[in-house]
Amino acid sequence: MFSLKTLSHRMPSVIRLAVVSAIGLGVAACSEEKAEVKQVVRPVKVVEIAKAGDSRKLDYSGSVKARTEMNLGFRVAGKITERLVDIGDRVTPGDVLARVDSTDYQLAVKTAEANLAAAERAVETADLANRRAEQLFDKNVAPKSQLEQAALSHDQAISQRDAALSALDQAKNQVSYTELKAGQNGIVTAINADIGQVVGSGAAVVTVAVDGEKEVQVAVPESDIAEFRPGKTVKASFWADDKLILDGKVREVSGSADQQSRTFAVRVSLPNDPQVLLGMTATIEADVSNANSYVSIPLSALAEKDGKQMVWTVDRDTATVHGRDIKVADFTGDGVHVSEGLDTGDLVISAGTQFMSENLKVRVPNQQSALADTDQTVR
Repeated sequence: MFSLKTLSHRMPSVIRLAVVSAIGLGVAACSEEKAEVKQVVRPVKVVEIAKAGDSRKLDYSGSVKARTEMNLGFRVAGKITERLVDIGDRVTPGDVLARVDSTDYQLAVKTAEANLAAAERAVETADLANRRAEQLFDKNVAPKSQLEQAALSHDQAISQRDAALSALDQAKNQVSYTELKAGQNGIVTAINADIGQVVGSGAAVVTVAVDGEKEVQVAVPESDIAEFRPGKTVKASFWADDKLILDGKVREVSGSADQQSRTFAVRVSLPNDPQVLLGMTATIEADVSNANSYVSIPLSALAEKDGKQMVWTVDRDTATVHGRDIKVADFTGDGVHVSEGLDTGDLVISAGTQFMSENLKVRVPNQQSALADTDQTVR
């Protein structure tokens, strides 16, 4: 039997034990609640690195032009008095396109005609003097020197008449040059001067696209110009009709780059097809060998860590994220070319890279979604 005094001494210990037990139960309950919290699995969007093909495609856009475009101008200077064609008009050889004022040139013809008439009279006079000198010489009345002088004057008069005749022909040509005429069948594509404007000799007045072969001119950067050589077969498609695809051939490659754009002009000849009209937008597509084993990823997949370019890849077995350093070859209009660091079949996170961390648990899309996000960009 415990005494009342003994019990009173033991009561604080019992209370302390109860309090400790209660705290222990509380801590255990909190641990159980924490154990029940599930790990968050972040869904991600990925692209699968495809196998590099043996070839890649280059495509550039340009417009359809006539192989030959003539900038026609007057061969004489003057004020335009008539313009007889508009843009889109068809022309044939000999058609008059425009005229300049011919008044001065017609006056020049009259002057040349008068000079020719005077020269012909001079020839007649010299001829009479020459015959008279011959008669006097035959009769031993005049010395031989006088005969030679008359013959020389006659020859000089003939030369002056020939010069006057040439001047007349030239003046008549000048009058004919006051009419601008078409030399070949074609269509008017531009009017560069109009009625009332004074133009110089040779200044472009009307542009005519000659009927016949059409071509597309594209601008190719220096990184790809080595893939274009005269005679290379390419494909030409057209924005106006996506079903119209023609085989074209590279006809001409510029020998130097444009000073502003640093691109090379490449002309591609097209087969004759009535559906192809001047001015249509065309895309030239060329197959080239895939000498560089580049893979392409979206720009959004590129990340940076410690000053190095990298991507986040997903381990298929553990569904965890891991960083991987890469080497970027170059940037394109819609992505990044990677030369080192990625292999065929790798899953690369293509969005939300700023939220990724090493060994982060993620949910990879199912097979259908993964295929939909697979990067098939040709390298």
